[in-house]
Amino acid sequence: MRFFKFLLVLIILFFAVGYWSGNDNIFRQNSVQQSAKNYDESNAWYRLYRIFDLKKAVQSKVAKLNYTNLNNIPLSLQQSIIAVEDNRFYRHYGFDIEGIFRATLVNIQSGEVQEGASTITQQLVKNLFLTHERTWGRKLEEIVLAIDIEMRYSKEEILELYLNTIYFGSGATGITDAANIYFGKTPVELNLAESAMLAGLPNAPSLVSPYVDYTAAKQRQGVVLAALVKYGYIGPSQATEAKKAPLHFAK
Repeated sequence: MRFFKFLLVLIILFFAVGYWSGNDNIFRQNSVQQSAKNYDESNAWYRLYRIFDLKKAVQSKVAKLNYTNLNNIPLSLQQSIIAVEDNRFYRHYGFDIEGIFRATLVNIQSGEVQEGASTITQQLVKNLFLTHERTWGRKLEEIVLAIDIEMRYSKEEILELYLNTIYFGSGATGITDAANIYFGKTPVELNLAESAMLAGLPNAPSLVSPYVDYTAAKQRQGVVLAALVKYGYIGPSQATEAKKAPLHFAK
């Protein structure tokens, strides 16, 4: 019964998204019997398909990726991503109200956008399905899909999907490509210094890639290491040692 109530809420929210996004043509479609791959992803029926058959829609997106399972991704990299991207990852259900309020307060105080409030789950949804268009309808759709993802996948599965779909810059999509392109390694071979370097890249991959701006990349590595210390994943001495460790790039 709880599942059906939740499904009803998702459907209601979906129609609200369709209305606010200007996609009221959902009411004029004749059939939804096609496979999702035959729909334009801006089509409202395709978005409804994602809600009803989310796992198939996700699988169709990741099938062509150079995929690495979470047990072959170092814990230091998992912790680095969580610390710098979404430190409350294990305590929210797809979107983080506390994080939204905190980011809003910081941005108001600074007079500019310094912090975002998107969770790892929301970013995964954007990577898989959405454009980066900034509208209320698109944001609501993002939250609906993020909640749906959280209902159907474990936190470990979500983190695994995220690490395999994020863009790390320099042509590297996913951690398998990133480890190879930057360090000539497989993910499981990455050390703390390398993990922290890679975890800092998705924030602005075209700007802070070490192949573009090594100084900026090192600064981001420092931000990640500081976050790891702040949230208790490593000690200050480990962070200092990792920051000083030499990095040997593939190029």
